[in-house]
Amino acid sequence: MLRVARAALFAVLPVELLLVVLTVSGVSLPGPVLVAAESAVALVLALEAVTAYRLFRAERRGGADRGAALRATVHRLVPVQVRKVLEFELKGIVSLALWVARRRDGVPPGAVAVPYSAEQSSTLLVLLFVTGVETVVVDLMLVALDVPTGPRLVVLAADVYGIVLGLALGASCVTRPHVVTSQELRVRYGGYFDVRVPRDLISSVRLSRSYNESGMVTLTDGRLGVAVSSQTNVVVELAGPVAFVRPLGRRAEATSIRFFADDPSLVLNALRPLQPHDAP
Repeated sequence: MLRVARAALFAVLPVELLLVVLTVSGVSLPGPVLVAAESAVALVLALEAVTAYRLFRAERRGGADRGAALRATVHRLVPVQVRKVLEFELKGIVSLALWVARRRDGVPPGAVAVPYSAEQSSTLLVLLFVTGVETVVVDLMLVALDVPTGPRLVVLAADVYGIVLGLALGASCVTRPHVVTSQELRVRYGGYFDVRVPRDLISSVRLSRSYNESGMVTLTDGRLGVAVSSQTNVVVELAGPVAFVRPLGRRAEATSIRFFADDPSLVLNALRPLQPHDAP
């Protein structure tokens, strides 16, 4: 039933979204189509409710309290990819609030914060400017073409949402830097990626610049790359594998990590005392 519930949810949500957009746009849909669509949505919601109840009851019978049972139900019913996307958006909104308040996330007292957002700031600002201009131009074109208010609002909402997501990306990278503490090295990319490396697992750290990284987060033969604008400049070698979760929820392990820092000397100075040749 769990697989059926997930498949039904994925099948009916796009249809429901399409109906909402068409309705807001002022498109008149035949009565039988609306009845069939809403009936399908109601059946799917009922299936989801029954499945959720059974999962919740099974967790409770297994000894979990209400909170733990509810979390386990959500984790089993909602695919990890959907949960991660929602988590990205939530962290982005929180990061906007932190940015306005000039605060940072996950930087305890005494820790070394290592920024990495400066390299991509100009590119992001250009993209936001172009998106803002496009939003105004498209809306003026729709007005000139006498497009009804409904479709205009749908397009405008989508464009504004894209701008908000761009701002959230920039804010999340500013407010969630890499962090070096007395216990660990934390390598991050905004609210999208986060790997914690225990200090006693680090065998070496060095400066090594690369300008042709193929993606934001990559993993090849145990070598993890966390790039900014296709660049990395710090490489950390590990004495053993460290586990982490990739942006869309897959779990993996790495034995070396290369990442970008605006000032790589901050990382080198913070971690070099850990090297064998520096030990007393």
